[in-house]
Amino acid sequence: MQADRDHGLEMAMGRMLQIGVTAAALVVLVGGILYLAQFGGSRPDYQHFHGAPAALETVRGIVGGAGHMDSRSVIEFGILLLIATPVCRVIFGVVGFALLRDRFYTAVSAIVLAILLFSFFVRR
Repeated sequence: MQADRDHGLEMAMGRMLQIGVTAAALVVLVGGILYLAQFGGSRPDYQHFHGAPAALETVRGIVGGAGHMDSRSVIEFGILLLIATPVCRVIFGVVGFALLRDRFYTAVSAIVLAILLFSFFVRR
């Protein structure tokens, strides 16, 4: 019975990763198509460096731009989805292992989650 629940949790985690990666790839593809539609005819300027717009430096700016169908923001949003996929898997693992009352894997998953969150939110 325990093996069936473990297998079910593994299958759910695997399915979540598949859905997350597929969704991220589709969003980036849509962003790439939008980018080509918006900027496909322009010629690149290799004489001057033009950095990314300031709006693409924050999650709020990326989500806002993606809501307005800005192609670069849509691509960045897809990359954010790709980054969020394994983080969601770790969160799902903490909850799933806790529900299965597996203390060891719950603790390991919680430590991994703490390290991930620390690396995201602490600036150097």
